[in-house]
Amino acid sequence: MHAARPGFRIMELQLSPTQKVPWHTHSNISDTFYVLEGQMRLFLQEPKEEVNLKVGEVYAVRPTRPHLVTNAGTTSLTFLILQGVGEYDYVPLASH
Repeated sequence: MHAARPGFRIMELQLSPTQKVPWHTHSNISDTFYVLEGQMRLFLQEPKEEVNLKVGEVYAVRPTRPHLVTNAGTTSLTFLILQGVGEYDYVPLASH
């Protein structure tokens, strides 16, 4: 599933137990995560924080905040990511 309109997009993504989305940030948009299946672990900087999400839980990451997304469970992780409002970019970062 993928939907987009100017300045906003929503996607359904899936991570296997060993997959992750590497450290990155976005210049103008926030990432809002909604877990549909499995367990998510977010690692964040500025300030340093670790967030664990279960099915039905939501967390928003503000623009410019470095973050890493991992599957915290032993089964597949499925989640929605809402990105906006603004121009999308993906800025990869060195490991923290």
